Amino acid sequence: MPLGELYDPSRGFLVNDTCVVEADVAVRKVADYWSHDSKKETGYVGLKNQGATCYMNSLLQTLYHIPYFRKAVYHMPTTENDMPTGSIPLALQSLFYKLQYSDTSVATKELTKSFGWDTYDSFMQHDVQELNRVLCEKLEDKMKGTVVEGTIQQLFEGHHMNYIECINVDYKSTRKESFYDLQLDVKGCKDVYASFDKYVEVECLEGDNRYHAEQFGLQDARKGVLFIDFPPVLQLQLKRFEYDFMRDTMVKINDRYEFPLQLDLDREDGNVLVHSGGVHGGHYYAYIRPTLSDQCIYWYWSSRFKFDDERVTKEDVKRALEEQYGGEEELPQTNPGFNNTPFKFTKYSNAYMLVYIRESDKDKIICNVDEKDIAEHLRIRLKKEQEEKEQKRKEKAEAHLYTVIKVARNEDLVEQIGRDIYFDLVDHEKVRSFRIQKQMPFNVFKEEVAKEFGIPVQYQRFWLWAKRQNHTYRPNRPLTYQEEAQSVSVFGFTNFKLLPEACYMTYGLNSYQHATLKTFLFRLLAGIGPVGPPTLSALCTHVGQLREVSNKANNAELKLFLEVELGPDLQPVPPPEKTKEDILLFFKLYDPVKEELRYIGRMFVKGAGKPMEILARINKMAGFGPDEEIELYEEIKFEPNVMCEHIDKKLTFRTSQLEDGDIICLQKYSEVASEQCRYPDVPSFLEYVHNRQVVRFRSLEKPKEDEFSLELSKLHNYDDVVERVAHHLGLDDPSKIRLTSHNCYSQQPKPQPIKYRGVEHLSDMLIHYNQTSDILYYEVLDIPLPELQGLKTLKVAFHHATKDEVVIHTIRLPKQSTVGDVLDDLKTKVELSHPGAELRLLEVFYHKIYKIFPLSEKIENINDQYWTLRAEEIPEEEKDLGPHDRLIHVYHFMKDTTQNQQVQNFGEPFFLVIHETETLAEVKVRVQKRLQVPDEEFAKWKFAFLSLGRPEYLQDSDVVSTRFQRRDVYGAWDQYLGLEHSDNAPKRSYAANQERLSSKLDVIHSAVWEDVINLETLHVFPIDRDPPSSVDKVVF
Repeated sequence: MPLGELYDPSRGFLVNDTCVVEADVAVRKVADYWSHDSKKETGYVGLKNQGATCYMNSLLQTLYHIPYFRKAVYHMPTTENDMPTGSIPLALQSLFYKLQYSDTSVATKELTKSFGWDTYDSFMQHDVQELNRVLCEKLEDKMKGTVVEGTIQQLFEGHHMNYIECINVDYKSTRKESFYDLQLDVKGCKDVYASFDKYVEVECLEGDNRYHAEQFGLQDARKGVLFIDFPPVLQLQLKRFEYDFMRDTMVKINDRYEFPLQLDLDREDGNVLVHSGGVHGGHYYAYIRPTLSDQCIYWYWSSRFKFDDERVTKEDVKRALEEQYGGEEELPQTNPGFNNTPFKFTKYSNAYMLVYIRESDKDKIICNVDEKDIAEHLRIRLKKEQEEKEQKRKEKAEAHLYTVIKVARNEDLVEQIGRDIYFDLVDHEKVRSFRIQKQMPFNVFKEEVAKEFGIPVQYQRFWLWAKRQNHTYRPNRPLTYQEEAQSVSVFGFTNFKLLPEACYMTYGLNSYQHATLKTFLFRLLAGIGPVGPPTLSALCTHVGQLREVSNKANNAELKLFLEVELGPDLQPVPPPEKTKEDILLFFKLYDPVKEELRYIGRMFVKGAGKPMEILARINKMAGFGPDEEIELYEEIKFEPNVMCEHIDKKLTFRTSQLEDGDIICLQKYSEVASEQCRYPDVPSFLEYVHNRQVVRFRSLEKPKEDEFSLELSKLHNYDDVVERVAHHLGLDDPSKIRLTSHNCYSQQPKPQPIKYRGVEHLSDMLIHYNQTSDILYYEVLDIPLPELQGLKTLKVAFHHATKDEVVIHTIRLPKQSTVGDVLDDLKTKVELSHPGAELRLLEVFYHKIYKIFPLSEKIENINDQYWTLRAEEIPEEEKDLGPHDRLIHVYHFMKDTTQNQQVQNFGEPFFLVIHETETLAEVKVRVQKRLQVPDEEFAKWKFAFLSLGRPEYLQDSDVVSTRFQRRDVYGAWDQYLGLEHSDNAPKRSYAANQERLSSKLDVIHSAVWEDVINLETLHVFPIDRDPPSSVDKVVF
């Protein structure tokens, strides 16, 4: 407020030089989400959200709080050998048990895995009603033949009767049906009672919509629904979503919709599922009254609980109801002194599902459920799981006090090399590990090793492993007596003296960083004056990286190699003293005939010595005679490429740059091996092992089934691969093999096959973005692939003019050919109604005709993978159209009751000539004759004019041509004559790739773009609408 207004006497703020300021202070409770203890605050726990599983969590909480349902689930037979991830009953039992007895929120991953869901499904929001029905159906099936058989029906099944009663004749048709839930309209209804009135509203069937009453023919009638009985637990699904024909999309109805806590159906409201958000996504949570007992009636009347994923809170019932009603909310006035226009906004949180429990069945449904109802094996399993979880939590809390030491022995190298691994010496994940307190003296740890392996302490010598700069991992040096006298924590590298070397060897510090850290710590520990600015500055430059390295080292596992020397009697003896001149080498033996590589032992050599001086010792280790001529190779590295170099036996070990931990591979010298063996020497064998790849081949016609496997090399070129496939299949000409790569996202073949010599190596065929597959699809062609690639192949479905048959023909023509050439070629393969018949080619998609191809159009860009190409004879009447005749589209359709009566096309679309003054009655005669429909069936058909998906039903006296606009009027391309009837015809498969197309459309969210980005253009139009005559191109 301006100061001038305050002093203005006419405003009345300042009276006798006094201004009264009144302040309202409201103390708001701050909700601490993270520290909220649901169990402590409410007695209940929530469910963890996997990404978009809030809808499932709300439903599970609702079902859990129906005690009779929970007890029935507990009584379903399961065994101790069942796994929760493969058994829905056991997974649900486990989930309910944890909800009942756990102190923290419960995970649902085991349950979703038992559904067969993967990670992607957990991030897709599904319909809660659909999940409820599927889950109940699965449980109902699993309950058959058990003590709880029929529980789902007893709880949720009600019955109503559909009736049609003729007005003018004595005829009535009734049909009793059961239901597990009811779908109630929200739009146009103020509350549940209005929805029930609408549900049982009588519909009059009259005029063109009259009912066919068997012997009485078409009659005026009344159609409606009468409820016979309601179930003990009534589930009401509120239709908050509907299809908007004007906007051509699904929309959410946020209208205010009230429901009472108690219906006059003798039901008491127990649970409400709420959806917050819009049609494309949102959030679900549940309001639940966990008990309806008389002792607690006041408590639960005044409050109920909100189950919002992991968080459970107690909510005021009035506030809860207002939040669930939906509608609009008015913001409070912020400036009461001014005449502000109230601002209203739509509330997007509103009730989506209601659950009522019948008053008379309350005591039965809200029953007591305790541990006696839970199978013993389930209690034991879940208590054991809880104990293991608690133990892991304890270990995690105490992890900083312990370290893991992995000890590799000579036996591990013998066991693994040539079986599990070929490169380096050992897989540390498969050796014995010890969980040791960090403060334990290392000598005490050696006693633990003696107990485990039976090696006395005095015969043990341990070596530290080091990761080299070429990414190999080798024993680097033995521990000193001084180090073994200290605690294990020294080897977690918390000891400053060992940190520089450990960081350098294990964590990849460069030499400058290593020297900097070593100098700093040396000066600091030795107390040699202050650290100089250059050294300190250099250290600070790398302090961030050094801190990260220190943290890694502090939590790292310690990997050791246990050296045990054996005497002539194969009993342990003290290890020999190692000098700087001694080098520990490890030896592998390669047999080129058997293609085997195995570990044969280790040996100390002198750095100044030469391999030729110890050949007899090496031969003895290998089991050869002392004079056997052998070749020696050093295994240097294997990533990213193999490096294995020949060793000159006349040079010293130092000259050959050999050091502790190096690996020597040896083999017999043989000229015969180099000629007869696939991999005659160690380098070629290691190259083969590094690049070998087992590929699973599938026929393109059966893309789900592995047919055979071949062991190939990633370095094989295109010709090598097709030659191996042709040889396996017994084909003489490999050029008749065509391969297709695998799409790792859709788990289907890629749409485009691999071109002849279109890739360099096998590895290029298997890579899919950053993922590598081991699957290839093959086809056996009738002509060589290079020749085929010069042709365009189209699959054309030919519809015979007089026979009810469709035959698929494969047409191959040069890419520069036209549609006319395709039809000329097709004429030589099909039976025509008469020799002078003319053909046309149509593009059909989702039972609609999108295009008539001009005869002059080039075929190179025609796509038959996503659209069906249909060829047919041109009827004579279409060749002689009068000036006022119209050629219209005629499609079959029905209304999908599960999608708000949305029009769904099916069957074979066709063209029909209509004349200027022709009535629907006359058109009907021609349509019935053309489609050969029996009179009794045809009498049930309805005819409608459809524009932009909206049907307008026609009378027999209507002149059909007046409904169809000119082609240049907007929307004219989406006008057609619709034939409404049930789809009783068997489904046809038009194209060999139809199954692939269906699968692609199901996973188009993750797969289609990898193919789109390789295209120059993409035709885009809504799936449920016809495109304009010239489809726009969207350029990527």
